[in-house]
Amino acid sequence: MDRDNSRRPALGAVLAFIRSGIFACGGDGGDLSGPEPPVPEPPVDEGVTPAAGCADGVLEHGALYQICFPADWNGDIVLYAHGHVGADRELALPDQQVNGKTLAATINDLRYAYGTTSYRRNGLVGPEGVEDLVELEATVRKLYSPDPVRTVLVGVSEGGMIVGLAVERHPDVFDGALSACGPVGSLQGQLDYFDDFRVVFDYLFPGIIPGTAVEVPAEVAAHWEDRYAPAVALALVIKPSAARELVRVTGLPIERDDVVAIAVSAIAVLSYNVTGTADAQQRLGGQPFDNTTRVYSGSGDDVALNAGVARFTADPAALAAVGEFETTGNLQVPVATLHTTGDPVVPFGQEALYREKVDRAGSSPRLSQETVDRYGHCTFEAGELLGSFSTLVSRIAPPLALRR
Repeated sequence: MDRDNSRRPALGAVLAFIRSGIFACGGDGGDLSGPEPPVPEPPVDEGVTPAAGCADGVLEHGALYQICFPADWNGDIVLYAHGHVGADRELALPDQQVNGKTLAATINDLRYAYGTTSYRRNGLVGPEGVEDLVELEATVRKLYSPDPVRTVLVGVSEGGMIVGLAVERHPDVFDGALSACGPVGSLQGQLDYFDDFRVVFDYLFPGIIPGTAVEVPAEVAAHWEDRYAPAVALALVIKPSAARELVRVTGLPIERDDVVAIAVSAIAVLSYNVTGTADAQQRLGGQPFDNTTRVYSGSGDDVALNAGVARFTADPAALAAVGEFETTGNLQVPVATLHTTGDPVVPFGQEALYREKVDRAGSSPRLSQETVDRYGHCTFEAGELLGSFSTLVSRIAPPLALRR
């Protein structure tokens, strides 16, 4: 083993990252716990003129919602779709911040109304999230008058996939979407990325994480942050050559070529496999990962790697169910995407996959893609997000909003 006592400070730095929760499973790159679920309020009279402020409630199928209006509403509304939240957590409204200000306040400051939902469930969410956005839009129209002129979607991480699905399936409801750092190109590819990373890690560091890529003991998921993530960090720090081999084989983008950066990024990816596998399999009705024909490369001995790595066969029912989460690229309204080039959680390659779908569907004029040359998952600056949003809105022609 590559032991070196001089690496102990590096391990301390990794553990500090772990304790700070910087790798915490949550697609928004921030705290997704949100406030305590609100107590549903009595129904509001239909068609009231919106007043400045926020109102919370519960949608038909159980998702929490929040709707906020500015004092000088411009007539349009932005619906926000949040990122992944662990299936074991309580439903809660997202509580994102932009430069120290709530996302609702940031959107209202631009004179747009704002709406968001918890979704009806946590964990792997796709079609359900789309349905909740449709319900949210209908709720706005039911409760307030006049109706919004344009409804624009903004989603990050898992929410980026959800808004991509929503505009494809409901172009009569939504006028455009900004999908940021999401697996909009291929959910199957995203799930494979998490599991491929796990099987290569297990080959290079056997026994560190109990179970397998497709069978994660409940005890491991429950104690990931306090027990097993630190064990992963220790293994990577004391075997730096194997850690760098893991990077080469998996294509993991790292901020710096040192074991601290590798450990932080690796733990971020592994956390989705460890804490999300059981929920994904339950939602899909089976195991969707298949690497029986996968050829891994980039190690010091690829023959040994491919002979020794664990192999798994997917359940056909699960593969079919993943199709419910896949975009088609058939766009009837403008869509913009934004992605960092060094995203260790949702690979930047998702953008190329989505472009290929859109091109095949003949929808290229409706897609604009912007890139931020930076490391990290959803590590955008406020100006970058607002710039992409402004560009998207400028491409939504006013006549489009009059079709309803």
